[in-house]
Amino acid sequence: MIVLDGTIVGVSLPAMIQDLGMDLTQGQWVNSLYAVVMAALLMTSGRLGDRVGRRKLLACGVGLFVLGSLAAALSTGAGMLIAARAVQGIGGAAVLPSTLSSMNAIFRGRERAAAFGVWGAVMSGAAAIGPLAGGAFTTYLDWRWIFWVNLPLGLLVLFGIRRFVPETTTANTRGGFDVLGVLFSALGFGLLVFVLIEGPSWGWLSPRRTVDIGPWQWPAEAVVSPIPVLGAVSLLALAAFIGWELRRSRHKQSTLLDLSLFSYSTFTWGNATAAMVAMGEFGLLLVLPLYLINVWGADPMGAGLILAGMAAGAFLSGALARRLAARMGADRVVVLGLGLEILGVAALVLVLRVGAPMPALVGFLVLYGLGLGLASAQLTSTVLRDIPTAASGQGSATQSTVRQLGSGFGTAIAGSVLAVVTTHAATTKLEALSLPGINAAEWAQKLSDSAGGLIPLVLHTHAGAAFGEHAAQVAGLMSDAFTSGVEAAMGTAGICLMVGWIGSLLLSRAAQHKTPLPPSAP
Repeated sequence: MIVLDGTIVGVSLPAMIQDLGMDLTQGQWVNSLYAVVMAALLMTSGRLGDRVGRRKLLACGVGLFVLGSLAAALSTGAGMLIAARAVQGIGGAAVLPSTLSSMNAIFRGRERAAAFGVWGAVMSGAAAIGPLAGGAFTTYLDWRWIFWVNLPLGLLVLFGIRRFVPETTTANTRGGFDVLGVLFSALGFGLLVFVLIEGPSWGWLSPRRTVDIGPWQWPAEAVVSPIPVLGAVSLLALAAFIGWELRRSRHKQSTLLDLSLFSYSTFTWGNATAAMVAMGEFGLLLVLPLYLINVWGADPMGAGLILAGMAAGAFLSGALARRLAARMGADRVVVLGLGLEILGVAALVLVLRVGAPMPALVGFLVLYGLGLGLASAQLTSTVLRDIPTAASGQGSATQSTVRQLGSGFGTAIAGSVLAVVTTHAATTKLEALSLPGINAAEWAQKLSDSAGGLIPLVLHTHAGAAFGEHAAQVAGLMSDAFTSGVEAAMGTAGICLMVGWIGSLLLSRAAQHKTPLPPSAP
């Protein structure tokens, strides 16, 4: 349920943008704020679960997630929907580390490997099936049903927690609670994603417009945009976070992030790989539905069915991953999976460029899904395999944080690349057309802000009247420009996956040369 809501929004996003009058930046926030809030709070939640009880935190997180879903379903504007997604993120932040750390504490031996395999397969499968579910709800009911459905599911999960999940805790051997660590990490990670999302609309270096930041106003005539300033603040906050954690560790005080966990090379390289995989996956899931609906002309259900190829591949390979891991090792399965993902993305970019038929697109999505299922199903257990049980809460929370940061960064980066390339390409093409009375830069910005939604409006509604008899030609140029933006964003996702694949090679090397510690190791 938690993972599904990270990807179910993509296909429904064009309908939300139209229904609530949002622009691309607000759409990015709806898509990424969930992950950003989770990332900011996951490590705090993991530590809290170790202390107060993972079962208690799990139940509280599910309850809060359900309340956020209710608010999202009732949203009447962009602000309310974005705030509801933040509440969902807080609930999700309590749920994810609680599930992982509970499994790490409860299961042993072969059962533990099986449990993590199931967890990973469900993660990848839920992420991949999100677009299909979003398409079905949006087409046959309403986009709000992607949130309504969480209410009965949440109640069922709460019953299951009470009936089946045992309580586990870890004795606190260090004093205090790391309040400053929470503040530094939330400020640093949150601002970094904020900069990536707002950069295209605010201006990366010079201001593009006057910006209201709380009670303050940043004038359009300022020498520098607020983006580099906020970027510097985020980096300073992250540096302060690391320094503060090291200081508390030296004084034997409790820490939000136990940096000693990174002395395990499998944990270090595994987290680096997980971050890059999430960046590539969520970047892809942001731009593909927008392309299918606004350029190919598919409805949300059609787009969901096309993207279901990814889900089919993920479910199939997720089920096979355990058997492959038994034969060749979990670390090698991760390498194989990421290799298939890279091939899938490269093929998808080629499909868009040459205009190949839909079966080819679906086939390459299946290939990508096969890789996704293999990599996700085995990556989690590999990352945590050397972490002592006493540190399972922090280990699993750190791993989940890295994934969520990756998904937030992936969405933000892909959205920024899409906006910048689309705006530039559309401006160039419209200026070359030289239509009288048409401001090329203004229309290019409208195309970018609408996330491609302007294309069908120009082609089929009164919006095309501004171009007269050239409306169809202009819509074609806009489609080409938006396709260029999508190709660039997908290429960026492919680069992230390539870096992740290199990380998986180093992870495999570390796994081959390190003997896991026994589960009871301190």
